Amino acid sequence: MENIFNAQSTVGEIVAMFPKASDLFKAYKIDFCCGGNRSLSEVLAEKQLDIETILSELQSLYEKSLEKVEKNWMEASYTNLIEHIIQKHHRFLMEELPQLSPYVTKVLRVHGPEQPHLVQVHKLFNELKTELEQHLMKEETKAFPLIIQFEQYPTKENEQAMREVIEELVTEHDTAGDIIKEIRKITNDFTPPFDACGTYRLVYNRLEALEEDLFTHIHLENNILFPRILANAK
Repeated sequence: MENIFNAQSTVGEIVAMFPKASDLFKAYKIDFCCGGNRSLSEVLAEKQLDIETILSELQSLYEKSLEKVEKNWMEASYTNLIEHIIQKHHRFLMEELPQLSPYVTKVLRVHGPEQPHLVQVHKLFNELKTELEQHLMKEETKAFPLIIQFEQYPTKENEQAMREVIEELVTEHDTAGDIIKEIRKITNDFTPPFDACGTYRLVYNRLEALEEDLFTHIHLENNILFPRILANAK
C-alpha cells in the first residue's frame, strides 16, 4: 500500500486523517494539538528521532486500522462535531476538575513537606482548573454559537466575529497545553515515588488521564473544526 504520510505532513494533519496516530505521538511525546501545525520532519529533527522509522510505524498502524471503522470527524457536520466535543470532552472536564481538586490538595498537605515539587503541582493544577472552566464557558456560550451562526448565515460580520473568537480559543489552548505539559515534566511523566500511597498514585493517574482527554479535545478544535470552518470562510 502506498504511504499516505510524508515528512512534510503536519502532525495535526496526520492525527486529523488518522486519529490512532495520536497514540504513537503520545509515546514519543510529540505535541499534536497545540503544536499541530508543525511538520513531522521539523518535530522529529528537534527530538532527534529517525523520520523513516516513525513513518514506517505510522503506515503500519494505519494499515492495521483499516480493519476497523472509526468516526471521520473531517466529514461530520460542524454541529455534530461541536456536540461531540461538548458531550465528551466538556462534560469530562466539568466533572473531573472539581472532583480531582481536593485530592490534589490532600496530597500536597500530607506529602508536601517531603516532596516540595507538589507545591508547584498544586499551583499549576489550580491555574489549569481556572483556565479551563472559563474556557469551556466561552466555547459553549460564545464561540460555538458563533461558528454555527456563521455556518447558517455566512455574512462578513459573522465571519469576523467568528475569526476573532477562534484566535482567542487557540491562544487559550496553548496556555492550557503548556500548563499540563509542565505538570508532566515536574512529576517525571506522572511517575509517583515507589512508596507512594494510594491517593498519591490516584492523583497522578487522573492527571495523566486529564492530559490525554485535553489533548484530544484541543486537537479536534485546532486541527479539524477551526481549519474546516475557516477554509469555508475564504
